Amino acid sequence: MGTIILMGVLALLPIIWLIVALTGLKLPGHIACLGALGIAIVESLFIWKMPVLDCATSALEGFASALWPIILVIIAAIFTYNLSLKTGAMDVIKQMLTGVSADKRVLVLLIGWCFGGFMEGMAGFGTAIAIPASMLAGMGMDPIAACLVCMLANAFPTAFGSVGIPTVTLSNVTGLDPVTLAFVTVVQMVPFMILVPFLMVIVGGGGLKALKGMVGITLVSGVSFVVPQLVVAKFTGPELAVIVGCVFSLGFTILMARARKGEVPAEYNMGADPSKAIKIDGNKAFISWLPFILIFVLLLATSKLVPPVNNFLATFASSFKISTSANAGNASFSWINTPGIWIFVAAIIGGIVQKASGKVMWETLVATVKQMSKTIITIMSVLAVAKIMTYCGMIDDMASLFVTITGSFYPFVAPIIAALGAFITGSGTSTEVLLGTLQTTAAEQIGASQFWLAAANSTGAGIGKILSPQCIATAAAAVGLVGQDSKLLGGIIKWALFELVIACLLVGLLGGIVPAMLGV
Repeated sequence: MGTIILMGVLALLPIIWLIVALTGLKLPGHIACLGALGIAIVESLFIWKMPVLDCATSALEGFASALWPIILVIIAAIFTYNLSLKTGAMDVIKQMLTGVSADKRVLVLLIGWCFGGFMEGMAGFGTAIAIPASMLAGMGMDPIAACLVCMLANAFPTAFGSVGIPTVTLSNVTGLDPVTLAFVTVVQMVPFMILVPFLMVIVGGGGLKALKGMVGITLVSGVSFVVPQLVVAKFTGPELAVIVGCVFSLGFTILMARARKGEVPAEYNMGADPSKAIKIDGNKAFISWLPFILIFVLLLATSKLVPPVNNFLATFASSFKISTSANAGNASFSWINTPGIWIFVAAIIGGIVQKASGKVMWETLVATVKQMSKTIITIMSVLAVAKIMTYCGMIDDMASLFVTITGSFYPFVAPIIAALGAFITGSGTSTEVLLGTLQTTAAEQIGASQFWLAAANSTGAGIGKILSPQCIATAAAAVGLVGQDSKLLGGIIKWALFELVIACLLVGLLGGIVPAMLGV
């Protein structure tokens, strides 16, 4: 017992350092993450006795995994936004959106909740935060608030991001039926899907007073998001759950926004200056939205929802071993069918149609990479930490600490374990791979529902992801706050901890009731 506790606490040190460095010392994200990498390397070599070559090659695998596809897709997403600024398309989009409603609180729901969830369902890998946050900031919203609302929105759709990949992966590693698992996961997340839009309005509007006059539309936005998810997950599985939910939520939120009467309070009015209004016809609107329309079309056409195309493009991939650790498998890279490639294609085609010259596009790309330089360091460091901790056994020891200490009360901490995994990796999918079997094994040992605790892994992972340095760095870069990661962490941590407490109580208290009702 003593050894398990000691090794578990030591395994937590890189995480403890990150929390202290970002919140207490307020270090820039790339500096804090380089420090965490140093701690992980030292511990893996001298405490976990990892061979130097294994440690170095594990870090190299982390660097490679960060560059392709994560950094690629983030640069592509921000390039798309930056180019739309250059061409003036974003001014048209802003005017159109504020035409639906000039109320900042409604725009938070439309862009952060509905559109952000849609981007998560289609692409994932940071696009659901980078694009909506940059849009809201570009429309005049405080950059920090824009990031916080989009991070809040991103937590729970993560389980069904990138056309359901995290839940499909969890099903594969645990052997659980994907359709049943998807349905149980959505059931577990119902309270959060209704709660989060309210939290977004509170954060985006500057306090509880922002809910005045917004309760109805906010409730409809959440309910219309989660009910279709329940139906789709129940009958088809994880792939389309969030995508369909977002489409319904967007439609109902727009209808509610159109039905609202009265003037928008001045403090929430984000309407464009009438003297700067742009005359918008159908052609201009289509051209302005074209990059985002193409992102949707290309991601959909190349997804698993179109098997012939997806299977053909899947042949352009490589799988090879980078880490020499005995615990490491092959690293896989899809060279064409990855969201970053299609977002770049959409941005370039859209830029050409919007009459952006090759010089303008090149200058925009160079500026975007410079804007992202510190973020690149942050994400590469975090992924290297994740690989080293995984392959040397630190993650296993950290999880064993919780299982040993809690015993039959394990369901109350299952979301915490998942949140820690996502905090380290910044990825819902990686967390499912790392900890999915741990959750189902623990469930078997204590006689709990495997489906319920597997779903808890997804719930906790979504919360941990929005706290991760990778996620925070992506948000900061999207709105020009590079180096101010500590402000974002300070802003999001209280809401994430609030959600985590609810998740622990929900999973622990309802673990014997809801699974019995669902027959799982």
